[in-house]
Amino acid sequence: MTVSLTKSLILAGLALSGTAFAQTAAPAAPAPDYTLSYNAGVVTDYRYRGLTQTRHQAAVQGGIDFAHSSGFYVGTWASSIKWVKDGGGDAPVEIDFYGGYKGTAGAISYDVGALRYQYPGHDLEASPNTTELYGAVTYSMFTLKYSHAISDLFGFDDSKNSYYVDLSAAFDLGNGWSLTPHVGYQKVKNYSDNSYTDYSLTLGKDLGNGWSTSAALIGTNADKALYRTVNDKFAGKTMVVVGIKYAF
Repeated sequence: MTVSLTKSLILAGLALSGTAFAQTAAPAAPAPDYTLSYNAGVVTDYRYRGLTQTRHQAAVQGGIDFAHSSGFYVGTWASSIKWVKDGGGDAPVEIDFYGGYKGTAGAISYDVGALRYQYPGHDLEASPNTTELYGAVTYSMFTLKYSHAISDLFGFDDSKNSYYVDLSAAFDLGNGWSLTPHVGYQKVKNYSDNSYTDYSLTLGKDLGNGWSTSAALIGTNADKALYRTVNDKFAGKTMVVVGIKYAF
């Protein structure tokens, strides 16, 4: 009887100790107020606003993004390029730096920020380095964006205040598939013949585990005599571009 009572008291004490330990255990760490993400990929042709940046050849790309829960974000993105070298310069890489703020107003979401395109070591007389301010609004699946150059645009002398406006839509087809049509207009200040419209239709597939792939039909109505690559190909010709990306 005494032994049984002693065992009962010991077991009860252990149970109470376990309960007390559970109650005093450190709480789980709160989720951070920010996210840091990375991405890397390869495309069969780096197209920007419809024009090839790599002489219709493949490019390696990657970026880093920091986003705070308040809505502020900064990031950088880089890609291999060839057009600066084709122009007599020496910049095999484009590096972009950007930052801004994202928020919502009712059913509308918005995004405002600044973007700097940098071409390290370009050695061109007319600098291709460009700075733009941008603003975008999204309603349902539709996004309208306006980008305004506060510097000369990609090496065009006296082209400050050029702009680019584009409209896109994002359709969820289910099972990880998406379809994104896009149309944009690039106005090059003081170079009306260099202004043009570009368009694309992109089919995307989320492969899971951070992997995604896409196939895009891309083209422009740019002047074929003005936008030529060093191998005498039209920089804005209509063609399919395939890519694969890993985000983590």
